[in-house]
Amino acid sequence: MKADGIKRVTEALRDRLKVALSMSGVPGTVFVGPLDDPDASGAALVLFLYRIVPNANLRNSSHRVLSANPSPSVEVFENSMPLDLYFLLTVGTTPNSSEESMLLALGFAIQLIQAAPELTGSSVNHETVRLTFEPLSTEEASRIWALFPTANYRTSVAYLATPVWLDPAAPLPVAAPVIEQQLNAGYKSGEATQ
Repeated sequence: MKADGIKRVTEALRDRLKVALSMSGVPGTVFVGPLDDPDASGAALVLFLYRIVPNANLRNSSHRVLSANPSPSVEVFENSMPLDLYFLLTVGTTPNSSEESMLLALGFAIQLIQAAPELTGSSVNHETVRLTFEPLSTEEASRIWALFPTANYRTSVAYLATPVWLDPAAPLPVAAPVIEQQLNAGYKSGEATQ
């Protein structure tokens, strides 16, 4: 993906959550952003990207993707940045509604992500991004919620989306094919052998 990789993955995950919300029958929307944003009020689910780190296992790897052109069939990107995105998924607050209905929406979201844990297709530039339930310790959850001193704690779960590749603007140029190989072995006439 290009520089829009983080945005693409966030939107694809939001769209998946909208499907889960629709399946649950709980009214409301999915808000993407901080938990204490005034626009988050009234949302049934809140998706917040709270951490971005390089993927340690893929950091020094080149990124190979299928090309849209027939030749070459694979594009190679050197110096791509593979990222791990950590999302907090929180039940929202809707007027005249208890948290019980929001927990139903959260249950449908978890169920749907577990059933199809990969984001694929045009929304993520035909790459594969895996979603994994990420356990949060009490300390980690407290640190995240401390970012929002005006928001009351609500039930939350975390997800890891990986890998999200941020590629350079252009792939490496393709070298010309090797037409002829020669291997010369031996010694020149007139040289003494030892």
